[in-house]
Amino acid sequence: MTTFPVSISLSSYGAELVRQRGQGSFIELLANAGASRIELREELLTHEEPVAFSEAVQLHGLECVFSSPLELWEAGQSRPNPQLLTTLHRAHAFGAKWLKVSLGYFTEHCDLQTLAACLNQQPVHLLVENDQTCQGGRIEPMQRFFDKVEQQQAPIHMTFDIGNWQWQDQSASTAARLLGRHVTYLHCKGVVRRPDGKLVATPPTAADLNSWEHLMSHMRHGLTRAIEYPLQGTDLDGLTQEHVAALARLSQKQQELSHV
Repeated sequence: MTTFPVSISLSSYGAELVRQRGQGSFIELLANAGASRIELREELLTHEEPVAFSEAVQLHGLECVFSSPLELWEAGQSRPNPQLLTTLHRAHAFGAKWLKVSLGYFTEHCDLQTLAACLNQQPVHLLVENDQTCQGGRIEPMQRFFDKVEQQQAPIHMTFDIGNWQWQDQSASTAARLLGRHVTYLHCKGVVRRPDGKLVATPPTAADLNSWEHLMSHMRHGLTRAIEYPLQGTDLDGLTQEHVAALARLSQKQQELSHV
């Protein structure tokens, strides 16, 4: 039966452990677990050496996405964040094919032409993710942005984070229906509210997995889906393998129906 590519955000292993061990130490673990892509986190970098990291990723047959907390548009600015070019170059140095950033403060005055011209000269593809903020975590600004992206035919796609919509009380189902055609990378996480009121990411329940399949029906078939929820325990190898297998099977029903 067909399975689909799975990525793992290294933040899933916990910031303390990842900084302690270094992100390169997880490459072999991901490859052995059957992952297709590794998501390197800029905020967790310590002493990683770009060339060595890139070579190790290639050696183990993985692809790489570079995740940055950078906001694409700063408040009150029409030009893209001036740090974008530096971050694109940094992502490329680590062997990444994609750079993932947040939307930031997008308005109708933002200069998409300059952004598109910049990106057309870069080997790294840009992914814009819905984050947990008011400016970048609501459906309407993301929709306005991707409408402009379509008009400009800019080389930008969306990372759809299933769980992040809850931070702004947005419907993931509505977001998938309105934005799904732009999505090439899917961030998966369950979300629960703790007794203190704080929302936190959790591994998925069976109900979560079922709802994720429904959301994926609005997106291109077979897209890469990413683990971005806690993978923590004594047997990281077994745990990672188990969750990679679960996500790799998502949308098999869609595959079967398309062949009926």
